[in-house]
Amino acid sequence: MRYPVHSAQRLGARVLQVLHDTGHAMFMLFEAVWFLQFAFGKRSRAETVSQLYITGIKSLAVISVVALFTGMILALQTGLELKRWGQEEFIGSAVAVSIIREMGPFMTALIIAASVGSAIAAQLGTMTVSEEIAALEVMSINPNRFLVMPRLFTLCVMMPILTVYTNILGIAGGAVVGVTQLGVSVTAYMDNATQFATNKDLYVGLFKAFVFGIIITTVSCHEGFMTTEGAVGVGKATRRSVVISFLVILVVGYMITRLFYV
Repeated sequence: MRYPVHSAQRLGARVLQVLHDTGHAMFMLFEAVWFLQFAFGKRSRAETVSQLYITGIKSLAVISVVALFTGMILALQTGLELKRWGQEEFIGSAVAVSIIREMGPFMTALIIAASVGSAIAAQLGTMTVSEEIAALEVMSINPNRFLVMPRLFTLCVMMPILTVYTNILGIAGGAVVGVTQLGVSVTAYMDNATQFATNKDLYVGLFKAFVFGIIITTVSCHEGFMTTEGAVGVGKATRRSVVISFLVILVVGYMITRLFYV
């Protein structure tokens, strides 16, 4: 009888811990949203500009490679099947709709979560274990305004912009494969792509990117602030931020798709 009781106690403690962490993350997010009005204030301007540069410029190289080759792979796999039925001219619509509606926001979010999100968790985790966060609070500086708000502003702004960039490169990669390996003309590819991809696909994709930016910021900052156990804890927090961000992005992405298309 002791084993089931202990299992129930551990489960209950785990549930309470998850609820506590969720509440802390939501409070941190709401407070950061309130401080967004000071994104370019005297205290936060330098940090906001720095985060915009890190997220926007330093992520372009990896996003470019991933977006281009994802579009090429998608076009090749889909195009070969369409070619069996003599329908390869529809490759433009297949690539464009898939990239704009789903793949673009997801690819961008996963890359940013793995690169920028992990860096945020590691940086804030290091500051937490070295008691720099506590020092800020002693000096009456709100960590959510000084550290979380600039990152929230940056990711909410840059995620839709980077998603548009990903969409363009992904569709361009599909065009390269369509023209060079499937015998589809550029004009036919682009006409087909623009005919079937709708404004709704673009708006829903950009909305997903905006929501994913909030998720990455919230998870990464929360894990950074909750870091314990020194350098080992920083590594654990970094790994948890990436894993949790991936899982939440996939679940929320599915829910948004179901909300707008089912």
